[in-house]
Amino acid sequence: MKDLLNRLDPLSRRDFARYIAKAFLGVGLGPYAAHVCARANDATSAQINRGSATNVIYLFMSGGMSHLDTFDPKNPAEIRGPVESSNTNADGIRLSQYLPRMARHMDKAAVIRSMQSNQGAHERGRYFMQTGYTQRGTIRHPAMGAWAMRLAGKLNPNLPGYVQIGGDSRHPGAGFLEAKHAPLPIGKPSAGLQNSSLLPNTSFDQMQRRLQIANAIDSSFQTRYNQKQVRAYTDAYRDAIALMKSDDLEAFDLNKEPKTIRDAYGDQDFGQGCLLARRLVEHRVRFVEVSFGGWDTHQNNFERTQERADMLDQGLSALINDLNQRGLLAKTLVVVATEFGRTPKINQNNGRDHYPKAFSCLLAGGGIKQGIAYGQTDEEGGEVVENPVTIPDFNATIAHALGLPQDEIVNSPSGRPFTVANKGKPVIELFS
Repeated sequence: MKDLLNRLDPLSRRDFARYIAKAFLGVGLGPYAAHVCARANDATSAQINRGSATNVIYLFMSGGMSHLDTFDPKNPAEIRGPVESSNTNADGIRLSQYLPRMARHMDKAAVIRSMQSNQGAHERGRYFMQTGYTQRGTIRHPAMGAWAMRLAGKLNPNLPGYVQIGGDSRHPGAGFLEAKHAPLPIGKPSAGLQNSSLLPNTSFDQMQRRLQIANAIDSSFQTRYNQKQVRAYTDAYRDAIALMKSDDLEAFDLNKEPKTIRDAYGDQDFGQGCLLARRLVEHRVRFVEVSFGGWDTHQNNFERTQERADMLDQGLSALINDLNQRGLLAKTLVVVATEFGRTPKINQNNGRDHYPKAFSCLLAGGGIKQGIAYGQTDEEGGEVVENPVTIPDFNATIAHALGLPQDEIVNSPSGRPFTVANKGKPVIELFS
């Protein structure tokens, strides 16, 4: 039995939810000296301009969003195509005409125009952005939300600390960390949290008695095989019960919002996902990730990017405005990220191809300076010419905003040491 357990792959939160749904709960749920020096340096930098974030809303543009047609528009006609740029309410910052609503809220955000990656394929690019590590066949690294859970923990004991809205099973999740740090997956935001009530004709007392019997049967096995695959089931049951019994369960119900608010975010899944993310951080969920695909524009780049950008523009601007009006923006870091950018050259299919050498991301709230552009690309948007930011640097900046200990080493099951930002350095200049 022990040999069998040792051969099991780490289970994901989806696996637990699927297992439980079939059961009786009915819920879906270097040298040492160099290391010391590094710790000292990180400890010193951590005192400088540390962000004010306690929560993160991480908006991931899957497919490779064109920086040239969104956050870093250029003038040469052969580069910009039919897309014009427009002024914003932040001095000196221009955005694509596809983002008119965000143009009115750029005084609350910082755009990073000097992102760089060395991964030009979708899966590897997504993995690198979400974890800060290059993809390997021998290990699965944790996503940033899982690191936040591992290093900072939950804020609300009754709700999951990490929620993923949209996305797919290829998400790195908790990686090699305990499964309790994995995200709770939500498919369609307007549907709320599915299977989150008791089975028909089942009371809480009956459920508790069943759990007591199950624990009695399993106790010796759990003691003998105290491994994360085994602990994962106990954690899943415990979290599911706490959620089912909590009034905070209503955080997942978008019908609690006035229609005017729901309409402001847009009726698409992305906009409603942003609204759900706001509700969750309002209920002290630490890290919420919303995935928004369709940015792989090898063909008809301008039509498809305009369509995607319109939904991004509505959902993102509504989110930043809503958080600001509710006094939540100062402690909520809003992140807009993507795996890479698109080529300055327009291809024969009126599209843009993969381009990891230069692209843009955006940060708002959580102690980030407002109304600034950091870094710069050349006049064609193809080369970073000022303040390059690597993906580990970007993830270190998120960690810095949250106050996560970037020097803390966490060992994988094989004993290999890892840190949250993989030697990346936070961009201190981005903080107020």
